[in-house]
This record gives sequence, structure tokens and C-alpha cells, in this order.
Amino acid sequence: MTAAARLDLRLSMKDRERIDRAAALAGLPLAAFVRTAVLREADRTVAAESVATLSLTESKRFLAALGKPFAPNAALRRALKRGSELGI
Repeated sequence: MTAAARLDLRLSMKDRERIDRAAALAGLPLAAFVRTAVLREADRTVAAESVATLSLTESKRFLAALGKPFAPNAALRRALKRGSELGI
């Protein structure tokens, strides 16, 4: 991996010692340990915001709605007509 960007942060000595110890226990250089931990947390955060969890009732309503034929409402028909008039 060729690193092209830097990330600097300030830590208390206690936090730094804690991270140093964890990196040593993991058998990783400090930078590799921090990079791995930060990327893992970033992936977890993004995944949590990318997934919608539905209850059983919500799931049934959603699947039933998918099974119905599409019928645009009045607002969508107006928007489609306006888009057509504008050449969009």
C-alpha cells in the first residue's frame, strides 16, 4: 500500500500508552494497528447507516407494496408532465 494522505491527532499520554500496548499485543506496528482499527470502525458506522431494519409487520407491508402494480399519484403525474415539458 502506498500511503498518500496523513491523519494527525492529539492524545493524552494515557491514551497513547493504551494504544501502544494494544498494538504490541496484536503484534502490529502502531500505524498499522491504528489504521486497521479506524477503518474497521468507519466500515461499521457506514454499514449501520446503510441498512434499514424492518419489523415483521413493516416487512409484510413493504413486500405487499412491491407486489402491487405501479400507479403514479397526482403529484408524480404532474412532475412527469412538467419534466416532459422541460425536455428532461
